[in-house]
Amino acid sequence: MEIKAQDHSRWWILGAMGAILGVILLDETVVSVALPTIRDELGLSLLEAHWVVNIYLLVLACFAGAAGRLGDVLGIRVLLSAGLLIFGLSSALGGFAESGFELLTARAAQGIGAALIFPLSLVVLIQSFDEKERGLALGLYGGIGTVFLSMGPLVGGVLTEYLSWRWIFWVTPPIVLVVALVARAFWRDPPHQREREFDLKGLILLVTGLAAIVFGVMEGPDRGWAQPEVLMALSAGLIFLVLFVRVEQRATSPLIAISLFAGPGFAASNMILFTAQFGKITLFVFGASYFQSKLGFSPLTAGVALLPIAFPQIFIAPMAGKIADKFGSRDPSLTGTALGTIAILIVALGMHLDVAALIYAGYFLWGCCVPFLFVPPRRAIMSMVPQALHGQASGISMTFQLLGGTVGMALGSSVFAITGSFTLVFCFVAAFAVCVLAFAYVSLALDNKPGRPAV
Repeated sequence: MEIKAQDHSRWWILGAMGAILGVILLDETVVSVALPTIRDELGLSLLEAHWVVNIYLLVLACFAGAAGRLGDVLGIRVLLSAGLLIFGLSSALGGFAESGFELLTARAAQGIGAALIFPLSLVVLIQSFDEKERGLALGLYGGIGTVFLSMGPLVGGVLTEYLSWRWIFWVTPPIVLVVALVARAFWRDPPHQREREFDLKGLILLVTGLAAIVFGVMEGPDRGWAQPEVLMALSAGLIFLVLFVRVEQRATSPLIAISLFAGPGFAASNMILFTAQFGKITLFVFGASYFQSKLGFSPLTAGVALLPIAFPQIFIAPMAGKIADKFGSRDPSLTGTALGTIAILIVALGMHLDVAALIYAGYFLWGCCVPFLFVPPRRAIMSMVPQALHGQASGISMTFQLLGGTVGMALGSSVFAITGSFTLVFCFVAAFAVCVLAFAYVSLALDNKPGRPAV
């Protein structure tokens, strides 16, 4: 039986979970504007600077699925509290970093904290609202998060230009503290039979495999694709991920229930989330780099230039939730993916022609599409599984979303290192999105046939 939050408390929970989502999103985007300054001050290479973004995304992606499962084992409240503590402390330490190694270590710890928070915040939200209100709740949750997202580039630019890039890490702990107090006051774990087993072997295989592949893809252009360490990393990563799938298929309490992917709609919805994050991290990181390196913008001006990608989401995210509640998840998801692909192509064209107006137009269109890339697919995923698997389904969806950012950053860095072309980076993203759109069109249609759960 689902235990819903009382009327007065569920809105506090919604605000707190939206705020912590926003801080996690802020940490993805706020750093992008500050990267050139961080690189100069700490003496980082271009590849090392990209690792400042990607090590956070990589650790976050690797452990998000485990956090959903651990929530079923240990309870949501205790794990959420631990995640908030780790995230807040590591954010503060990141601001004191005096070397690239110290900053990367703090960013990795941030990723662990965020990995514990991200999927569990979604579970807390889902279990606090009735099914008929979940689309609206998810839309508002996304809307609150995107307020932070939209402010990320501007905040990063202002802090970097007028104070120090270190303040982009120091603004996080006070927000984390407020969220922790609200969660402690209003959230109690619903009664359920907690799982006693945790798939440690699966976690080790997943983390090792993903880390090896991302290392190989990012380091390949710099070290050389034929170098033994790069080839070994890519090969080992593939082997570990194949072993991970085999172990999960046989495990009695798997870290990720591979059987959930038997439903085409579940797989397609997760791939849309993957693609959305792929596009988002590319637009922010490589967009900020383009504005500063090609157009000569200051960090503040670059932050303002990135606002069109985030500002529309504040208003459209609640609408996306209502539309998904009324019409289902399939058509909004496909429409968002198609228009998002067009937006990326417009950005690529603008960069090829050096026409800023086209770039801004593409960013604005992408910003309008983003809520439909995240809210309806996530609603579909959570509707396909029973409440007992909400933690695991949330972890899976977060893992796919975050892997999109990690893989996108790695592949984008590789394409740029090989070609030196911002245009080709965005064309690559668009080509990938077209493939996912075709897969989702067929797969989501299958799930709408009689006898299958509607999405």
